[in-house]
This record gives sequence, structure tokens and C-alpha cells, in this order.
Amino acid sequence: MHQFTIKNGSTPPRSSVTMSASADSVPTTVDNRVSPPQEGWADMLFYSRKYDRLSDLPHYEGNKYTDELMQNAKLLSTEGRGILASDESNGTCGLRFESIGLENTEENRRRYRELLYTAPGLSEYISGAIMYDETARQSTKDGKLFNDLLTENNMLPGIKVDVGVALIEGTNDETYTQGLDGLSSRTAEYYSMGCRFAKWRAVVKITDDGCPSELAITETAHSLARYAQICQNNGLVPIVEPEVLSDGTHDIKKCAEISEKVYNAVMNQLITQGVLLEGMILKPNMILEGAQSEGGPATPEEVAYHTVRTLNRTITPAVPGITFLSGGQSEERAAANLSAINNMKEIKHPWTLSFSFGRAIQKETLLVWDGKDENIKASHEKLLSVCKAMSMAGKGKFEGGLSEDSSYVANYKY
Repeated sequence: MHQFTIKNGSTPPRSSVTMSASADSVPTTVDNRVSPPQEGWADMLFYSRKYDRLSDLPHYEGNKYTDELMQNAKLLSTEGRGILASDESNGTCGLRFESIGLENTEENRRRYRELLYTAPGLSEYISGAIMYDETARQSTKDGKLFNDLLTENNMLPGIKVDVGVALIEGTNDETYTQGLDGLSSRTAEYYSMGCRFAKWRAVVKITDDGCPSELAITETAHSLARYAQICQNNGLVPIVEPEVLSDGTHDIKKCAEISEKVYNAVMNQLITQGVLLEGMILKPNMILEGAQSEGGPATPEEVAYHTVRTLNRTITPAVPGITFLSGGQSEERAAANLSAINNMKEIKHPWTLSFSFGRAIQKETLLVWDGKDENIKASHEKLLSVCKAMSMAGKGKFEGGLSEDSSYVANYKY
């Protein structure tokens, strides 16, 4: 049962409310003594409160949100639950609407997001939803803010904070992610609005003529770490998303080689810049062959082996959860690969391995809805069936039956 944990038993303003995975999973403090969770085990938050008493020192000026960040990162990493990526920009949302002949207006975007967030029982499979700025300021037709709707239904509201990519001059059309300017004030505002985590997407590409360059990798790692540190200092759990694009003719081994290099650089910068690793989530690509590879698709077992091995070589166990992006895979392939990853017993992994899917969750739901209110019930049923299947995949128990229609888009932009 997912419920709120409110400090000191009072009813504080929204900014001081956090959410916990269960009533007994969070340690309590009585007379400055920390009691362990009642489930028979103690988590990192328990030990942090027991031993890291730096906040008691008069000269300490560290992050005041440490406990909340760790708690919310743990919630987002709950086994069997994933993240709904619904942060498409207005332009990208318009492209999606073209498939059903729906006009791209603010009201239609609002109606569609309300459709997603009001599916009954969605929180059984979804721990949080990433929103676009416009969406985070919108409400249901009855006037309830989407942030409040998600929170009341035991899902954390999240927000996309990057502002797109731009060309790195002097490279082979490689890009960097924009949005660091003014990010501190923007994340502070989003926290005051009720958001509790954020997302920043950075991409690199693999080409036959040497991409990604060292410059692109360095820029990607540095900006992701700066973003993460800024978010944490304003109370938002950062989703760190270093995406190695699937565009290209490379094989799965090349993707593993480049991804390992990129993840290692990102991890190095996260540590160098003092990011609280227990209070963040990683959102990487699965290790796949290039979309134009002549060798055909890798098997789920191959994907699982290369993905888990790459993560084990680069990502510290301190990070509580890894939520994969779908990268344009079909619902069926994304779920099958995620399930295989969670069944890769030969390689031990310390994190919760789950999903943060957009296209792989929404595509069929959008088609069923078709922009019509009379289709809402059927749309909810489709959405919940896909989310349930992804939840089962996060437990290594996916049995098939989803759409095999690929959502791949070359050089994909949100």
C-alpha cells in the first residue's frame, strides 16, 4: 500500500510532503534515536540517518533535502513499478496526434494527459509520471491540478527540465543539451508546484566515421552531472538520461563498447560534482544493435547479457534504480528485453531494473482513444494492460502478447 509520510505527524504545506513505498519501509526518529524499519531489514536511508549526522554540525551547509531525495528515489525504484514518460513537447505531441487525425491544441493535449493520469489503478504499475512544463501547470476538466492528481493517487509528479539540443560546433553534427541557464530557479519553482523528480535527456550517436567524439562524451557527462546536482539542491530527484541513439548500422557489441565509455564518463562526473548517488535514478538505453544493422535484431538474451554487463562495469551500486528508455522498440520487444534483463541471473546486479517508457506505453492507447471521450474506458483498459505487462517484465515474468509495431524514429527528438 503506497501512502504519504508526513514528518512530525502534522499537516505541512505541499513542499514538505514526501511519499514512501510502504508504511514500514522508512525509519523513524524518536528522541534523536533512529529506529529501523519494521520489515526486518534496514535500507540506506536508515543508515544515513543513523551515522550521517552532519546536519547537527553548525558549519554544515549541505543539501537539506537528502532524506527526501533518498526516499523518493527509492519509491521511483519500487520493484514492479515503472515511470510513465509523458513529457513530449507540444510539437512532438502534435506528431503523435497526426496518427489519429486530432488537432494539436492545448485543450487536446490536456485531454490526452488527463486520459493517461486518470486510469483507475495506474499506480499499481506506475510510480511516477514525467510531464512537460505546460502539462505540469494544467488541470483535469474538474479543476484538479495534474500534480495534485498524481500525488493523491500515489504517483510522484516529475518534470522535463532540459530545453532541447543544439549543435556542438566543430563536430560531425553532434549535439549538447541546453537548459542549465536558469535551471536552479526553474527547479525551485517546480518543487513548489509539487514536482518531486526531474528528467534531462542527453544523446550521443554512433557513426562509422568516429562518433561519438571525446568532446561529445565529455559535454554529455558534464551537463548531466551539473543538472543532477542543481536538481538535488532544489529537492528534485534527477533522472540522469545518457542515451546512445540506436540510429546506425553498428552491431550490439559496438553499442556495448560505446555505452560503456559514455556511462563511465557520466558516473565519473556525477561523483566529481558531488551528486547524491542514493538520491538519483539512471535512465539509459538498453544495449541494442543499430536500427539499420544488417545482422537483424539481437535476441532478448543477447540484449540482457550486454546490457547488464555494461551497467555492472560502470554504475555504482549506490544508485537505487535503473529505468530503461524504450528507444523506439515495440511494446513486445521492449517488454521481452526488460524481462530477460531481470532474469539475467548469471550476472548479479544490485539495482531495481525497470522502465521509463513513453512510446512503448502510449502508442496503442492513443490509437484506441482516437480523440473521443466515448473511448476513454477502452483506452484505460489498453493502457493498464500494457502497464501491467511492463510491470511483469520488471519482475522477469513477461509472457508476451503486446504489439510488435515499432515506434522507431530516426534522430528522435522530444
